[in-house]
Amino acid sequence: MMALMSSRDRSYWMWAEACALIERAESLHRQFFQPNMQPLHRPHWEPPVDLFETEQALVLIVALPGAVAEQIELSQDSSGLLVVAARSLPREVRGAAIHRMEIPAGRFERRVELPPGRFELVERRFVDGCLTLAFRKLAGSAGASRGTT
Repeated sequence: MMALMSSRDRSYWMWAEACALIERAESLHRQFFQPNMQPLHRPHWEPPVDLFETEQALVLIVALPGAVAEQIELSQDSSGLLVVAARSLPREVRGAAIHRMEIPAGRFERRVELPPGRFELVERRFVDGCLTLAFRKLAGSAGASRGTT
């Protein structure tokens, strides 16, 4: 006859399972964010972005902690904008044991789909780890005539 598991045994089992799941998740996180383990041509991460639209403009903000402004590449095509660069680990932590790494490092790429229309980049600034791009809507742009009758 099968003995019933006590509530203490179930609690221990659930705790052990939860700890094992956390350990596996942390292991996967460390594997994903290991610096320089992927080929150089492949992106390691995607930065978060905000995209705002007004009557006359688009404003795109890309969070790039630790990126170097002069190394950020932009390319625009009919479907959107591609932002490419890299974030290197600070020199003083290279070769150190990683206990926690939540800010990704390495090469990144982020393709941002822009709303329909034609846009001209009129301002590019990099302040406090954020790249801000301002685009002017060009005449004939889908959103350029909004609000007029």
